[in-house]
Parts: sequence; C-alpha cells; structure tokens
Amino acid sequence: MPLTETSWSETEKHAADSAFKIAYSRETESLLQQIRQQANSINEVNDLWVLHDYLSARRHDLDGKYDHRYDSLIFVFAQLLKEGWLRLDDLQGLSPEKITKILALAKM
Repeated sequence: MPLTETSWSETEKHAADSAFKIAYSRETESLLQQIRQQANSINEVNDLWVLHDYLSARRHDLDGKYDHRYDSLIFVFAQLLKEGWLRLDDLQGLSPEKITKILALAKM
C-alpha cells in the first residue's frame, strides 16, 4: 500500500489521535519548561526580544510539524519517533504495516 493511499480503520484513527496528543503534549511541556528557565534569566530588553524570536520560530516549527491529516500521519509519526517525542509503544493500535513504514522512515 503506497504511503499516500493509506487507509485508517476507526481503531487506528483513535490510536493515531492518542499518539498525536501524547507527542504534542510531551513537546509542548518541554517547551514550557525551557521558556520558564529562559524567562527567569531575562535581564534586559534585548533578552526579551531574543525570547520572542525563539518563541516565534518554535511556533512555526510546531505548527508545521503537527499535521493531523491522516494522509500525512505516517510521516509525522516517523519524525516524532526520530525526535523522541513518540515511543514505539505509543503507536499501539496501528497496523503492523503502518508501524513498519513509520520505523523505516524514522531511520532515514
């Protein structure tokens, strides 16, 4: 089955939704912790603008990365697995074929 023609059962959609939320929660919680630390070290106005620029870049990155369209999720999950925001056990409920594709892409 080509990646662009992947169909999703209702069970897989629920599993994918859960995995997506888990990864997003992990990454945004990590970001919040980073921002709290950086905000505590602001000493001058320039530090504030540096933080602003960092937040803008991260928002752009997150908005692009977390694409919840089912025809993109194999790629999204591969990237999230590669970056450590998802773990293999977070993907339980997906077909072995999908997990194999995700693992292969994550190795690239």
